[in-house]
Amino acid sequence: MKPRRFYAPSPRAATNPPAARTTSATTQISTLMTLEPATAVADFQPSEAVQRIQRTSLRVQQPQCKGDLVSLAMGEPDFDTPAQVRAAAARALEDGFGGVASPGDVLITQGGTAGLSAAILGVVNPGDKVVIPDPTCSLYADLVSMAGGITVPVPLADDLHWDLEALATALEGAKMFVFCNPSNPTGIVHSRRELEALADMVAGTDTLILSDEAYSDLVYTPEPFTSALEIEALAGRTIYCQTFSKSYAMTGWRVGYLWGPSDVIASAARVHNTFNGSMNQAVQYAALTALKTCGPDIERMHASYALRRELMASGLQQIPGLTVSSPEGAFYLFPKYDVELPAAAMVAHLRNHGVAVRPGSEFGRNGEYHLRLSYAASSAAITAGVERLAAGLAELR
Repeated sequence: MKPRRFYAPSPRAATNPPAARTTSATTQISTLMTLEPATAVADFQPSEAVQRIQRTSLRVQQPQCKGDLVSLAMGEPDFDTPAQVRAAAARALEDGFGGVASPGDVLITQGGTAGLSAAILGVVNPGDKVVIPDPTCSLYADLVSMAGGITVPVPLADDLHWDLEALATALEGAKMFVFCNPSNPTGIVHSRRELEALADMVAGTDTLILSDEAYSDLVYTPEPFTSALEIEALAGRTIYCQTFSKSYAMTGWRVGYLWGPSDVIASAARVHNTFNGSMNQAVQYAALTALKTCGPDIERMHASYALRRELMASGLQQIPGLTVSSPEGAFYLFPKYDVELPAAAMVAHLRNHGVAVRPGSEFGRNGEYHLRLSYAASSAAITAGVERLAAGLAELR
């Protein structure tokens, strides 16, 4: 794999966008105050933004493996961050790096979540229509709610790809379309054909496209991955969001980036600077090292994920009552079960059998009767977890 290029803003605003993505996927780039109970404000109420999220959020916290519990719920790599990346951060700290990254066409963010937050809160006004696939990452709808926007979920087709006819209808008058590719939770990889169809749908409109490509290095399809940045007809309206957490096993380092139209990035930067402040430059140096040197590490982790993917998929396919779609990317499977039990109740039932998974309903109404499993777990955890899931389902049949 050829060395990866890093597009970081200079001390002045960046003026040149990074080059188009190649088919090798990614090449670019919190004093706690504690009040004693006696002094706390008794009638405090959260802001309307927080209350909107509390009313509508589907997100739930999930446990890690511990004791007799096997967790297939966590969407985080179980690999160590590559040694040269850790060393680069240490060297940068020793050398005193700690300057401020300035926004331009590129905005370095405190992880992908901060990037998504900045993009949505920097664009969406109360009442704006934002279209998302259903199911999809539940963070998107929470952020739209915080901004006061109106989320319009669009059910997927039976194969978990976009229903293009339904999507075209939903996009009429939309301020933004937000999606992830490869998809969390479905593991689907949206093709060049789908992206070109999307471009046709929004041509001549003011709809912005927010493409979350966190898993773009983790693709198992015969065709090379196509980034939204590669679709010429989407140029000028695409906000690209990336993180180092997935491909580089840098979960917890909190570094990601946005790239897009400079006026949109400037608005996102205002949000990010207000919420998050300056970026840790030592971590940026570590990320730069990851981009330049971690091609072999990505290939090694990709090969391991591919084996785990096959291990989990083959195990699930042997369980009566489960429909398992082809896992095309990321590190998730999204099987559908045929038991008349809501997904949240199914997850609780399976927890009693020693395996933690995530309810499909967390990702949207159309995720009901599905489970999201992550194969970013060890092979031993996958084997044990699938066996426990099978036993839990068998008890209900």
